[in-house]
Amino acid sequence: MMTRKFAKVNGSLPGEKAKALLERRGKAVPRGVSNGVPTFAEKAEGALIHDVDGNTFIDFVGAIGVMNVGHGHPKVTEAVHKQVDQYIHPGFNVMMYEPYIELAEKLAAIAPGNHEKEVIFFNSGAEAVENAVKIARKYTKRQGVISFSRGYHGRTLLTMTMTSKVKPYKYEFGPFAPEVYKAPYPYMYRRPEGLTEEQYEDLVIEQFRDFFVNDAAPESIAAVVMEPVQGEGGFIVPSKRFVQAVYEECQKHGIIFIADEIQAGFARTGRYFSIEHFDVVPDLITVSKSMAAGLPLSGVIGRKEIMGVSTPGELGGTYSGSPLACAAGLAVLDIIEEENLNERAEKLGNLVFDRFRQLAEKYDVIGDVRGLGSMCAMELVKDRQTKEPNKELTNLIITEANNRGLLVLSAGAYGNVLRLLMPLVITDEQAEEGLDILAEALEAAVAQLTVQA
Repeated sequence: MMTRKFAKVNGSLPGEKAKALLERRGKAVPRGVSNGVPTFAEKAEGALIHDVDGNTFIDFVGAIGVMNVGHGHPKVTEAVHKQVDQYIHPGFNVMMYEPYIELAEKLAAIAPGNHEKEVIFFNSGAEAVENAVKIARKYTKRQGVISFSRGYHGRTLLTMTMTSKVKPYKYEFGPFAPEVYKAPYPYMYRRPEGLTEEQYEDLVIEQFRDFFVNDAAPESIAAVVMEPVQGEGGFIVPSKRFVQAVYEECQKHGIIFIADEIQAGFARTGRYFSIEHFDVVPDLITVSKSMAAGLPLSGVIGRKEIMGVSTPGELGGTYSGSPLACAAGLAVLDIIEEENLNERAEKLGNLVFDRFRQLAEKYDVIGDVRGLGSMCAMELVKDRQTKEPNKELTNLIITEANNRGLLVLSAGAYGNVLRLLMPLVITDEQAEEGLDILAEALEAAVAQLTVQA
């Protein structure tokens, strides 16, 4: 085992304090709330998390894409402390406050497109998606919504309906919301055998166009909601041609194109918004996760004429646009600009993909390496020819990594994709050590399965 400078795990997980807390959790919290590593945080800074038993973990998860500017960034904590001393929550729909307005102005300015924009805030990503759909329905006077296969948009009734993965998100939670349709989304690694990439692209684009013949009339569709890079679906990156073809169909039929940037936004892919890679200007954009460095905040950014259709009281919520979260959001935008995090994301991505490709040359269980910017993933298979998903190996790698002081996460419809969402402020030295641990965990997991076989 290599010498660690940052990661440190004393003994096995969970430690004694974590065991006591797990026992309390078992009595007070339902098991329906999932968790990764079986321990509890005590302190965190940058890309490191320290637990209650004195262990230190390098964080390659970032609270599932929430901590792009890192844990406890001084500018964020300073902004939140300052806001707490002024007021905590007068409620924007009771008495307004400037941080809401200032953050809305700044997001409108950096969002794609030169058109006039308005911004509204909510609490969670699912709320943002729900309200984007409400806004689209209000504007178009239509009801239908199209999402995509393997997409993930939340756990509320509507967003759960729009989400593809059955377990754990949808199983036995029906009936689902009506007028929601699923369209095909290209998965280049798993394209039908015998098709070139271009032929497969042609096929999926044609399937999308045929959707309006076979599944739903275009004049009944209010919105198409697309993750420019699928997150929970396995970090699947579509071609620019596909995204533009979908957008053109929306333009042709008066359908609102909504880019779901909740996981891929705020410098994660090397741009403020991942849709910028595809040369498409969305009508509406949903944002959350890294928007406020861990404080609950989400939003919808959109064309002024679309956003302005709703009348007072039709949108919003008690805690929507919390002053504390807005203050954090303003700090996040400053950090992204001052620390060049878009550029940093590209650099980190290159570092990770270089290591992933080296590992793929050594281990044939790595079927695919993909991503955009620092949204990086590897797909694990039992056999490169059959591409049979290897969920068991994926879970073993995660456990081995956790036991060595690295936090990693799975994704994908088959649960066989390792995805990395490390804070963009991670140092090169921390990133290298984390990748070393991941390689060690992969080697141990492969050896363990080989022995079992």
